[in-house]
Amino acid sequence: MRAVRRIAMWSGPRNISTTMLRSWGSRPDTFVCDEPLYAHYLRQTGLPHPGAEEVLRSQENDWRKVVAWLTGHEEPGKTVFYQKHMTHHLLPEIDRGWLGRVTNAFLIREPREVLASFLKIVPNPRLEDLGFPQQAEIFEHVRRETGSIPPVVDARDVLTEPEASLRALCDALEVEYTPSMLSWPAGPRDTDGVWAKDWYDAVLRSTGFEPYRPRKVSIPREHEGLLSEASRLYEKLHRHRLGG
Repeated sequence: MRAVRRIAMWSGPRNISTTMLRSWGSRPDTFVCDEPLYAHYLRQTGLPHPGAEEVLRSQENDWRKVVAWLTGHEEPGKTVFYQKHMTHHLLPEIDRGWLGRVTNAFLIREPREVLASFLKIVPNPRLEDLGFPQQAEIFEHVRRETGSIPPVVDARDVLTEPEASLRALCDALEVEYTPSMLSWPAGPRDTDGVWAKDWYDAVLRSTGFEPYRPRKVSIPREHEGLLSEASRLYEKLHRHRLGG
């Protein structure tokens, strides 16, 4: 029996991570999961996210049990297990040893675009809220433990050239590319987190990757220091991006 390829895709917030989830979920050989460590993150931090109580009821709250599922679950008829992860959900107390039992990849986005989007929701974000330090830490851990550079894809590249970006990603992950990754039916999925109704409006309407549209983004002066630090961390991964 062919071994299951377990892909952990690490992204910060305000990225195209859910669109990527749709793309991988459209493959006939792939089973997907949506932010499996979210409930543990909420339980530990106590943050008042929309629908937090519903999230806590819908998911396993113990990271050890979540990790056991991520590294052991096999879906009948599926040979790829794609896991959409938020970098900030991997709290410091979670042992990193399990990362060696999955194939890790990283989805990055230009910090100015991330921060501009985030400021519409959170007026005074911390650097940790944007996920850049956690993404850099996970990346360095994986690179150190494996002795190689894990795959990195930039959201702008994916939206500009979806097929070329996905082909490069599949090659790096050692899975066969399939054209079904470029389109999907609109609507919800059973694999969506219960938070989909609060956050996934655009994705629920989507049937493919939206073309990249450059936006004129202005960051308030009081957040320039935050943007500078996020940009420094982003560049660490950006220099390794596929196709770069």
